[in-house]
Amino acid sequence: MSFIIKNIIPVITAKWYGTDETCTIDNVSIDSRSLQNGSGTLFFALVGHNHNGHHYIESLIAKGVTNFVVNHIPEHLVGKANFLLVNDTLESLQQFAAYYRTLFDIPIIGITGSNGKTIVKEWLNFLLSPEYNIIRSPKSYNSQVGVPLSVIGINEKHNLGIFEAGISTIGEMEKLEPIIKPTIGILTNIGAAHDEGFTDRQQKTTEKLKLFKNTSVLICQKNETIDTLLDHNQKTFTWSFDNDKADVLLTKSNNSIGITYNKHHFSVSIPFQDAASVENSIHCLMVLLYLNYPEAVIQERIANLYPVEMRLQVKNGIHNCTIIDDSYSSDYQSLKIALDFLEQHKTHQKKTVILSDIFQSGFPVEELYSKVARLLTNNKIERVIGIGETISRHLQDFKGFISFKNTADFLNQYNSSAFENETILIKGARNFHFEEIVTLLEEKTHETVLEINLNAISHNLNFYKSKLKPGTKVMVMVKAFGYGSGSFEIAKLLAHHKVDYLGVAFADEGIALRNAGIDMPIIVMNPENSAFSAMVAYNLEPEIYSPQVLKRFITLAQQKNLSNYPIHIKLDTGMHRLGFESGNLNELITTLQHNNFVSVKSIFSHLSASDGPEFNDFTLQQIHTFDNWSQQIVTALQIQPIRHILNTSGIYNFPEYQFDMVRLGIGLYGVGNDENEMRQLENVGTLKTVILQVKNVPTGDSVGYSRKFMATHLTHTATIPIGYADGIPRSWGNQKGYVLIHNQKAPIIGNICMDMLMVDITGIDCKEGDTVIIFGEQPRVTEIAKTIGTIPYEILTGISQRVKRIFYKE
Repeated sequence: MSFIIKNIIPVITAKWYGTDETCTIDNVSIDSRSLQNGSGTLFFALVGHNHNGHHYIESLIAKGVTNFVVNHIPEHLVGKANFLLVNDTLESLQQFAAYYRTLFDIPIIGITGSNGKTIVKEWLNFLLSPEYNIIRSPKSYNSQVGVPLSVIGINEKHNLGIFEAGISTIGEMEKLEPIIKPTIGILTNIGAAHDEGFTDRQQKTTEKLKLFKNTSVLICQKNETIDTLLDHNQKTFTWSFDNDKADVLLTKSNNSIGITYNKHHFSVSIPFQDAASVENSIHCLMVLLYLNYPEAVIQERIANLYPVEMRLQVKNGIHNCTIIDDSYSSDYQSLKIALDFLEQHKTHQKKTVILSDIFQSGFPVEELYSKVARLLTNNKIERVIGIGETISRHLQDFKGFISFKNTADFLNQYNSSAFENETILIKGARNFHFEEIVTLLEEKTHETVLEINLNAISHNLNFYKSKLKPGTKVMVMVKAFGYGSGSFEIAKLLAHHKVDYLGVAFADEGIALRNAGIDMPIIVMNPENSAFSAMVAYNLEPEIYSPQVLKRFITLAQQKNLSNYPIHIKLDTGMHRLGFESGNLNELITTLQHNNFVSVKSIFSHLSASDGPEFNDFTLQQIHTFDNWSQQIVTALQIQPIRHILNTSGIYNFPEYQFDMVRLGIGLYGVGNDENEMRQLENVGTLKTVILQVKNVPTGDSVGYSRKFMATHLTHTATIPIGYADGIPRSWGNQKGYVLIHNQKAPIIGNICMDMLMVDITGIDCKEGDTVIIFGEQPRVTEIAKTIGTIPYEILTGISQRVKRIFYKE
């Protein structure tokens, strides 16, 4: 990309306020935190429910960015940069992308549907790449923002594009269609995803079909409902297992698909059994048929389809390293995303990238690696380990570069002591088998893992932020090891989202976050007197809940010669746990008057029953008491602290009482206080393990301690390596609970052991090593808690830290 900025002005119908119309634009950005922003960046200041890009313009100018698309110019920045003033910055980004698309006359495959879009895109890239230089959506960039950013990646060397489009409500596809402008369309499975944004499934399908209004052909499964919704001029290329009116008739037998097309019959092997993968494979097969690929080529390539890893994963590594696993792709666009992810989730200042040869960039080799070197430099990468002959030749002059001819060479020369206290991005094309490097560098633990979906964390945060008034601050609780999810990575993500405060229970939790590089404000909710000095040393802010604690902290502040150290005053309005009561207020005020050792940063209280509608009167009484008491303190001390009382259920049930800040806790982790709230949250944690052993238990034999389960018939059982020492309640055993194996319920039989549990797999086709879901989308932790008579907090926080946490982002 290379544009003179003045030529962009008419494209997005902007008013020009600047000094240099001749500067060159070679990069578009919407993320102020990206280290890839520079003098050639055009920054679109997007405005959403919970963010405003205009707030970061001043800091971007300080970093050398001088070109901005804005809907208003901050007064104090007039004349300090080039501004393109528009009515709607997102609409302008889309207009620019649509214009950019018109500059390239290449075939484009556009994919939409409810499920399978990213899989089909990645498989088509694999199937077609021997013949085409392909540009495709990185990861799952299919939104109103993601699609424009994907299309802007096209360059002159690409001769095929594959882009996916996702929508969540009406009117969105009409904006994406001119940006993608597909020549070939694929409609994948239409399911329940985003149903809430449409009146019914038919309306959703109609909206999705708008992507194909100018395509030469639409590839889809033959379906009468789809046929009735299509424009009668739309050319289709359809498949079916049972409708002989389809262009391609299919039959399924074990691992093969029989194909009848143009009176010719042949078969292909598909390396999958599940229905979703088979359907996705068929859509890819149809593209090959439409493009007239030879039968032998189709058979060979379809047989080599592979499971697609669509997510960036954060894992614990050896010697206190953090591993970012992106070991299945290596292209220029996804490298940019991975480097941004590395910066967001680094746990050490030292950053290493292990990188294979890069494919399908569309750039000449010299230009490509020049760009790669610039990316690595901008992202302050200290060491690059290049694996592959091409990268070894072209990055040999990069400072800190080490080269290996292939993965085997690296593994043969591997020295574990070479990696310590650093964050390592491992990114390689699939045929380099970088998963072997991940295995080598990953901390060795047993096969039970808790997978944390960072996209879901972001979604849930934004759901609650959407209920807030502009300017309301957000504090997020990351105590108890982030409600069992892992406090470091959650805190890093929250810092990336620029929440205002983090909350921990004890000082050691806050110290651990500081040592992990978290520098945002942290409140310690249960400060112990013995930890005051450590809190000050690590810039942690204490909750002060009694006259005695206040006086002790002021004494410490005097001894350390502190000035206006931030403290947070807790009021007890009815929880009767910690906090100043009405009889303490005068003493509190007297102690704080004319005191410059500490400064009241916030005043808050805690609701005890905001999740129970039957206690609404009591909750309102707490809120009004808090308002009255806090105003007394504010008036007497003539201060303007942050006031806050709403917790997660308070945000949802009492949004009119936000005051200055809210405190988000369990809701961030996907747990609401009723079904309506739960439906709008995404599951964050999935606890999974594997089958350790399969057994046949004869009639009359027992399973487990105390012979709690007696087989009444021949029973097939599986032993699972997880137990109450890992956090699985014993009360979930004895056929009260279940696990999920191949999407089928396997009841837990007998007593749960310390490190193992047993399940009944009679009728389930499974084997040793197969994946077992303990909780996640099903069963949800809310279901487990309800069954055994506890609360979801106890389930989540009870998961042992010996269970490996893997953080991932789609």
